[in-house]
Amino acid sequence: MNHAAITAVGAFLPEDRLTNHDLEKMVDTSDEWIRSRTGIRERRILWDKDKATAYMATEAAKEVLERRGIGPEEIDAILVATVTPDMLFPSTACLVQTALGAPNAWGFDILAACSGFLYALTTGVQFIESGRHKKVLVIGGDKMSSILNFKDRNTCVLFGDGAAAVLLEPNTEGNGILDTVHRIDGSNWPALQMPGGGSLHPPSHETIEQEMHYIQQEGRTVFKVAVKAMADVSAEIMARNGLTGDDIRYLVPHQANLRIIDATARRMGITSDKVMINIDRYGNTTAGTIPLCLYDWQDDLRKGDNLVLAAFGGGFTWGASYVKWAYDGANVATEQEAVASEYGRNGV
Repeated sequence: MNHAAITAVGAFLPEDRLTNHDLEKMVDTSDEWIRSRTGIRERRILWDKDKATAYMATEAAKEVLERRGIGPEEIDAILVATVTPDMLFPSTACLVQTALGAPNAWGFDILAACSGFLYALTTGVQFIESGRHKKVLVIGGDKMSSILNFKDRNTCVLFGDGAAAVLLEPNTEGNGILDTVHRIDGSNWPALQMPGGGSLHPPSHETIEQEMHYIQQEGRTVFKVAVKAMADVSAEIMARNGLTGDDIRYLVPHQANLRIIDATARRMGITSDKVMINIDRYGNTTAGTIPLCLYDWQDDLRKGDNLVLAAFGGGFTWGASYVKWAYDGANVATEQEAVASEYGRNGV
């Protein structure tokens, strides 16, 4: 059986940094308060009003193509996970496709909040495993600053902007995305939402005055459910595949809150040195967090490494994936040349 494997990773982060000390001047908060509750020191912000999620997603995708050594014409499909599309339609995937110059690709957006990248990854896997496609771009990215109320200290300190992308290709060596668990529960939807902008509350003077176009969160409810949900699915996917903490090279968690990440790691029986954490530098980039972790750690990854990807987001949505890494990050150029050569011999 062909598995779908990640063969390249790319990312884009805005240059501008918004530190906790900067936020102290904007809202009633402090560096100590933010760090002790979330683990965040700073986050990236795309202040340019003429650039949004599609721009960041395209830049991340360009790096994927460069690292893999292929042209945009080889891409079969583009899947974009985001809650901050440039506009309701056309989709962000359409905007990325034309900006990237990928004439043979089709695609669409996936909205599952902070679980979006995992949901999009699973969708991309189906196209590869079915044999329909050979190269699928999966992108997670959000311009969260566009829906933040910078007067609300409970939410504006949490999020940042950024995007990252992976390329999925067939793998016959037993590596790739081997198993996935996904869950949703809509009963708690009011705890994490943006009430304005949809067909229920379309934009109006009233929705703007009531600040309905900003993210709204009941932090305690979200934290309580997220701690258990992320830990449960991570433990479940390990049990389903006969894995112990010793077998895991890295947990790749959604970067929402350091305390949630620590709880998940403890439930999995893994030590802190086996957990990818960059929340201190980027904050919560929603659909971008997991692929940004893969990007930051890719040089440290080796072929055959066992990874568990886990996320929790608004909806509520959550899930975990078991990934056996497909290439040696330290020798990425050599690995990619070998794969390209093999594909050439097989006439793929």
